[in-house]
Amino acid sequence: MISKTDRKFERNRRHIRVRRKISGTSECPRLCMYRSNTGIYAQIIDDVKGITLVSASTLDKEIKTKHANKEAAKEVGSLIAARAKEKKIENVVFDRSGYLYHGVVKELAEAAREGGLKF
Repeated sequence: MISKTDRKFERNRRHIRVRRKISGTSECPRLCMYRSNTGIYAQIIDDVKGITLVSASTLDKEIKTKHANKEAAKEVGSLIAARAKEKKIENVVFDRSGYLYHGVVKELAEAAREGGLKF
């Protein structure tokens, strides 16, 4: 009998595997994203000091779209890039948190790149 795969467990396993390889420093912090059914969240994190430098999400006032769709991902990506420029952050490492690079994740990454972040 074939058992159904646990998607949350598989995503967590991918996330752990990716996090073993990448880490954010003060010169090149980590752009981490999380997507839920209701929202999209992005943070730029310095893992050495253990602090969040910049954050943006669909809960912010500047974001018009309050759902977890591609349009909201574009807005969050451009907002995180704008806030990173204010803090003089240019180079980051992208942490997709175990999600496949497709759809919402891809839109957020491309909007952040268009906003001026390099990864």
